[in-house]
Amino acid sequence: MQICPASFDLIDPILFSIGPDGFHFGTHEPAWFALRWYAIAYIAGLILGWRYMVALSRRAHVWHPAGTKTPKAPFNEPQVDDLLFWATLGVIAGGRLGYVLFYYPEMIWQRPQDIVLGITDGGMAFHGGLIGVSLALWYFARSNKLDLWRIADAAAVVTPIGLFFGRMANFINGELWGRPWDGPWAMRFANDPLCLTRHPSQLYQAALEGLALFAIINIATWKFRSLSKPGLNAGLFLLFYGLFRALMETVREPDNHMIPALQGIITMGMLLSLPMIALGGWLIWRAVKTDQPGKAAA
Repeated sequence: MQICPASFDLIDPILFSIGPDGFHFGTHEPAWFALRWYAIAYIAGLILGWRYMVALSRRAHVWHPAGTKTPKAPFNEPQVDDLLFWATLGVIAGGRLGYVLFYYPEMIWQRPQDIVLGITDGGMAFHGGLIGVSLALWYFARSNKLDLWRIADAAAVVTPIGLFFGRMANFINGELWGRPWDGPWAMRFANDPLCLTRHPSQLYQAALEGLALFAIINIATWKFRSLSKPGLNAGLFLLFYGLFRALMETVREPDNHMIPALQGIITMGMLLSLPMIALGGWLIWRAVKTDQPGKAAA
């Protein structure tokens, strides 16, 4: 593969590797084991999200309107510990299967072994991970007799943490780059076969899907007590992530895995974000409507 002179090549995608000749920082061959920044991003997102959810379980007052007497959180710390396992399983299984089904369905019959074994080379889809986590939350809530929307609202508070680290890992890996551009902060990526200067769209996505989304939901949580309205945080997450992702698709290199008639009109990322925007808007409407005196949930 041609290696381009990259404007960003300061961080090796591999933190360290271990092989027959010992321990090495960065990429080194042959290697028995290599720890990638991408794996660290997943671990950091899950651990920080878990600890934040534990903190939410200890602050019962944020789950109820101001003035509520003897408030109680909808779940406890041991339940959050159990949820970490199911969320991890949902992220990994859903992210990988979503990547295969949405972008490389031919892998199912051409290289089925790579569905599992190829995960070490990268290849995870956010929308697939979202579906996987949603199913994990549904199972967890049902098996523990908890309110699904309460669990989803808490997950919405912490998920942007993982999104931020994930997009930064994309940047370090030199993948999922932007469209060609010659602006002041354009970059070349070493793995780009065309060696073009491009938008560093991974950084844009880290800023919007990570930092901005985290700020929006946490302001709603701590200033406006959105956790007292079941489904509101989940709706905010789906709506704003969908909008931010659709916006970023205008500067991100589009996926080629689309129906030919739709290529050049809408990207796969946009297409997958439309249901999120619609569902998020409905959840926000439902939460606000239900919160009004005398109103029942739709």
